[in-house]
Amino acid sequence: MKSPSAPSWYRLILAAAGAAGLAGLRPASHAEGANDRESPPLRLVQDIPLPGVEGRLDHFTIDPKRKRVIFSALGNNSVEVVDAFAGRVIHTITGLDEPQGSAYIPELDKLYVANAGSGKVHVYNGTSFQLLATIEFGDDADNLRYDAAAKRLYVGYGDGAIAGIDVTTDKRLETEYKVDDHPESFQLETKGTRIFVNIATKNYVAVIDRKDGSVAKWKLEGVGQNFPMALDEDDGRLFLGTRKPSRLVVLDTASGKIVANLPAAGDMDDLFYDAGRKRIYIPGGDGNISVFDQKDPNTYSELAKIPSAVGCRTGTFYVKRDKVYLGCPPHANLGAAVLVFEAQD
Repeated sequence: MKSPSAPSWYRLILAAAGAAGLAGLRPASHAEGANDRESPPLRLVQDIPLPGVEGRLDHFTIDPKRKRVIFSALGNNSVEVVDAFAGRVIHTITGLDEPQGSAYIPELDKLYVANAGSGKVHVYNGTSFQLLATIEFGDDADNLRYDAAAKRLYVGYGDGAIAGIDVTTDKRLETEYKVDDHPESFQLETKGTRIFVNIATKNYVAVIDRKDGSVAKWKLEGVGQNFPMALDEDDGRLFLGTRKPSRLVVLDTASGKIVANLPAAGDMDDLFYDAGRKRIYIPGGDGNISVFDQKDPNTYSELAKIPSAVGCRTGTFYVKRDKVYLGCPPHANLGAAVLVFEAQD
């Protein structure tokens, strides 16, 4: 843990927090006189340097057994493996081509990485990081989502398709689902057969039925550029982040209707649902993390806007560690880093 006087991300962010009146954002050892009511829903607890990493950082995945946070460093053409307990990079996979999506599958000890530049998904052994297979998808391979019951990894790619990989053989499946344009974030039902897909360029959510292949469209009125997405399947709610304007939009998954629409951090690319606390975290590239409270499936309010830094818009919520890991590209005179925020009750 760094002192707030050190020349680090702490100094940058804590200065912004002080300007915003968020004293409770400080690490516990420095939060003099902060009480529960002053404490924000997220508290900065660590910054993990990423030596030599340049450019944009993209999507994250977690190896829970080894307590590792793994992510695509798109601008660096690498994948970085961070020991979440030790707080340092322990391995770098090089030679990639604009890596975007990443997915670690614990029961198989495999890491899958989608490359936008080559359109290939690379498969690595999760222990040795040896390359096991390469699967072709044409171009712009992006987000990855795993269906554990079917042993199938879904890949969004190209000008409008969701395709699958049989993870037991690492072969591409013949069945794929077509949409109108490049699929951004998408989510799978585990209790049903639908895939919800953000089509950001055309301002709608595609709803694919994996059983019969049908595709419905839920048009978004008054908002657009819907990039990140999360699903609360128990309450039947789909959370979207839109960039024009910057909003949290909540849809009823039974009807596709908007039930909530609130201002949010700008330039977002990820969105996390904290089911235990009934919260939504939206990191924005504008330098803030919007935190929302879900009072009930139809009622939401903003709890806080937590300062981060410009460009920090991708990450993950590590449920078992109660922490948000946020990827930050190089900024001003600071090198790339992963910022760690602890969720507070």
